[in-house]
Amino acid sequence: MLRTASLVRTLEVGAAAQGPIRQFDGHQFINFCSNDYLGLANHPALKTALVEGVEKFGVGAGAAALLSGYSEAHHALEVELANYLGHERALLFSSGYLANLGVIGGLVNRHDCVFHDRLNHASLIDAIRLAGARHVRYRHADPLALADRLADSAQPAWIVTDGVFSMDGDLAPLPQLAELAVRYDAVLICDDAHGFGVLGNGAGTVASFGLESRAVPIQMVTFGKALGTVGAAVLGPAVVIETLIQSARTFIYDTALPPALAWTTSCALRLATRESALRTQLFANIKLFKAGLHAAGLPVPMSTTPIQPLVLGESSAALAAAAALRERGLYVRAVRPPTVPIGTARLRICISAAHTALQIERLIDGLQAIRPLFPEASRA
Repeated sequence: MLRTASLVRTLEVGAAAQGPIRQFDGHQFINFCSNDYLGLANHPALKTALVEGVEKFGVGAGAAALLSGYSEAHHALEVELANYLGHERALLFSSGYLANLGVIGGLVNRHDCVFHDRLNHASLIDAIRLAGARHVRYRHADPLALADRLADSAQPAWIVTDGVFSMDGDLAPLPQLAELAVRYDAVLICDDAHGFGVLGNGAGTVASFGLESRAVPIQMVTFGKALGTVGAAVLGPAVVIETLIQSARTFIYDTALPPALAWTTSCALRLATRESALRTQLFANIKLFKAGLHAAGLPVPMSTTPIQPLVLGESSAALAAAAALRERGLYVRAVRPPTVPIGTARLRICISAAHTALQIERLIDGLQAIRPLFPEASRA
């Protein structure tokens, strides 16, 4: 059934390091489907830091943080993150998925009501379901729809949203959500996996709107996107972090992040915050890509972030487009339901600071070659 609906997913084994050039099946491709937005995953400074971290701390943490797995590398990274993002404390998790499961499961109880954006990441959807609370999905990025839902609820309320939505690349209306949280005595939680390191001079979506941390009191950031490493953190008031230490099952019962990776992530954080040229190059590349689409008469995504989706509609069309680009040496994966809503299968193109102008021009040329697959072409 999945095969006939063009919904079968496949793994491809890549060779060599993550970067703008990847090798699959013995062939090299220009890679446009990586979340390595600043090009740090193979940065020499991070490789040096990882070697230093291994020499200092070994390979594995050896235990959960509450046993013997918590090291000075973990503590230093938490302090650096909290200071940089303006929160009282931070708590590390092994991945963004586990962080979202932990923060929702550790704070929300079955007597609460969670209001969440219809296009939130799967990890938030799963976390909310597992929490067992009443939950209400509101129209995507629609504060008016959320206000109507909040007005009808008498239960303790939580508002949960992505900062940058991972499939469309658009931003949550955080100022309006923060205002609604105040008006209805709700707590706003923002998963800023794709905004952290990119927007707001690196501080993320909250900072890009000029908001202070108290407007978005609980924030989740990941390290596997802009920072190029692995892991995640939840940031917030000290009382919230202390509560999570006592109640977040994915923190309590999970082996701690390897300390060498925490050490490396501290290095990545310093690079991402001090090397503004990386973000300057990233946004120059995004501008170049969008200008190239416009000049070619191709559809131009509304997104201003590195995530640039080109919606084709049917899954078969998205697969055909990805295959045609692959023939031209361009690696772009098709994203299909249930990751995106039915009828919105797409090419999820990700732009990196590490891409060259020539590589982006080759992508534009490739997209021109598959123009007949775009919905606009069928109406012409």
